[in-house]
Amino acid sequence: MCLAVPAKITKLINNETALCDFNGIEKEVNVSLIDSPREQEWVIVHVGFALNRIDEEEARKTMEILNALPSEAKA
Repeated sequence: MCLAVPAKITKLINNETALCDFNGIEKEVNVSLIDSPREQEWVIVHVGFALNRIDEEEARKTMEILNALPSEAKA
């Protein structure tokens, strides 16, 4: 099963890369598929690529669902 997760863009590094916050963990993400990415906006990330924008409410709901999964399913 493949899973895309929400992340918040915290810093744009260049036109293709941004630092993103995944519920307290920061990682570099390729944002080249997003038109004019901006800091503080939410995106859905899969295998290191931001696929599309989402609003904060959708990000919050998705994180609640993911956090409710049993720890065995998160591994």
